[in-house]
Amino acid sequence: MQLDWSSIPRASNALWEGFQFSISLTAFAALAGIILGTLLAMARLSSIKPLSMIASGYVNIFRSTPLVIVIYWFYVVLPFIIGRPIGAEHSAYVTFAIFEAAYFCEIMRAGIQSIPKGQVYAGSALGFTYGQNMRYIILPQAFRNVVPLLLTQTIILFQDTSLVYVLGATDLFGAADKIAHRDNTLLEMYVTVAVIYFVISFFLSRLVKHLHSKIAIIR
Repeated sequence: MQLDWSSIPRASNALWEGFQFSISLTAFAALAGIILGTLLAMARLSSIKPLSMIASGYVNIFRSTPLVIVIYWFYVVLPFIIGRPIGAEHSAYVTFAIFEAAYFCEIMRAGIQSIPKGQVYAGSALGFTYGQNMRYIILPQAFRNVVPLLLTQTIILFQDTSLVYVLGATDLFGAADKIAHRDNTLLEMYVTVAVIYFVISFFLSRLVKHLHSKIAIIR
């Protein structure tokens, strides 16, 4: 079998556009997921039982459901709820943010619980409210402690963005697949896109390892 790599340079613009969407989706889902996940973590640790149970149910449902099913579910149900189609790309943004929040929640919950309770009591002794304790004492330290885990989950998120291909959205993998079938260069294109995913994920994993060592020194 003779491979034709000449199609790769010709496909660079399409791959770049798909890559931009993958990065945009990753960044949005990570940021929204961390914000929502932090709120969920605080709710799970709350002494208010109904709030804690709702947050726990949310996390358990999404962590126990395959992402591809959630993608399809939101793609079908969300337009039905709002009464109009929203498109594959917008549906992907909503789905990934909501889904990833469940995973970021558990990371942030572990970070919050890693802070010694003595610091909470000290803040209360200084007259801090629960919100002030979280804002000024607990959350800054919790974020620092879990930065490597947040980045690790973001790497997984970047890899998972390839699943939007099932909706027809043109992410990096989706662009590569369309070009592969158009030019009949499946092996060449799939190898190329696999290398791109590997290089980016490997670079980020090295960054995670570096940050982990820095945080260990601070501790």
